[in-house]
Amino acid sequence: MMQYKDFAFIYDNLMDNVDYDKWVDYIEEIIKKEDVQVKNILELACGTGNLTIPFAKKEYDILGIDISEDMLSVAREKCIDEGIEVVFLNQDMTELDFEVYNLDCVLCACDGFNYILEDENIQSIFDNVYELLKQKGVFIFDISSYNKLSNILGNNTFGENREDITYIWENYFDYETNMVEMDLAFFTRNKEYYQKFEETHYQRAYKNDEIVNMLKNTGFDYIKVYKDFTFLSPDEETERVFFVCKK
Repeated sequence: MMQYKDFAFIYDNLMDNVDYDKWVDYIEEIIKKEDVQVKNILELACGTGNLTIPFAKKEYDILGIDISEDMLSVAREKCIDEGIEVVFLNQDMTELDFEVYNLDCVLCACDGFNYILEDENIQSIFDNVYELLKQKGVFIFDISSYNKLSNILGNNTFGENREDITYIWENYFDYETNMVEMDLAFFTRNKEYYQKFEETHYQRAYKNDEIVNMLKNTGFDYIKVYKDFTFLSPDEETERVFFVCKK
């Protein structure tokens, strides 16, 4: 599974156009709609805590897990700056080692599962989540849609020249494996010169039925699928798909 390295320390700067408050509000709408009592949350692939911290501020008992120690170090610094306490664990969610059961909610947002490239690994995560949830507990996650990864990002190049950061983002989509290779080159200003670093990320484009079938294999028989921060069914133009499952 791909780890964010140098990218971790500029991630928030480049994601400043993402409305994380909207994300939190939508997840709370889901929880309300499903009539689930949620006090504790386990967040998988929590990154720099952009959802973890707002949920903590709302007095949820939330714990974040991520494979990237660099991302977690940024998250911990943000917690110190904001004067809140959140527990973060450095773990690969494909090898989840978590012994607190009867959880109210397990959450994975912002493409976390697109970074899981093999069926057996994502199936293993779903199996572990099912075991960790309480009866009628809720599992909420989202993925970038097949349409987004194959048509919008795939085989396209993006770039931006900011005051202190310039990047070039080249994507290559493989229709045989349904994977997109993302080659990222960053130039960050350091006083009078720029420092360059590069990373390559891989994401898999999942079709909705593939995910639903794996969830059913795990034992989830209550599964809702929504498009782009709504409660509507996904269509061909959907860019982000949300899955809501109850045990």
